[in-house]
Amino acid sequence: MIINNLLGASGISAASMSPLQNAQAGTTPSEATASFADFLKKAVDSVAAQEENSHAVTDQFIVGNADVSDVMIASTKAELSLEMTAQVRNKVVEAYQEVMRMQM
Repeated sequence: MIINNLLGASGISAASMSPLQNAQAGTTPSEATASFADFLKKAVDSVAAQEENSHAVTDQFIVGNADVSDVMIASTKAELSLEMTAQVRNKVVEAYQEVMRMQM
């Protein structure tokens, strides 16, 4: 599935999503919010780690310890992770705005 490929590329495993699936099984809203917040924190940390890895590989390339292909792969992974995070943020903001437009 496409989302699993994207999650794998960003360093997020399907196993790390299990708290979200468990949250639907009858937990309280505060517990579900906490697990969702943990998931988002892990996702953002993963994007930051991809960025740091990209910088580290670039530094290794400068000293001659890495190939240009390694640099391109690391930078592309970091770029895709950042783009995916931005798109998820956009969708969350859009959903929030839609909820706020609903009439009670």
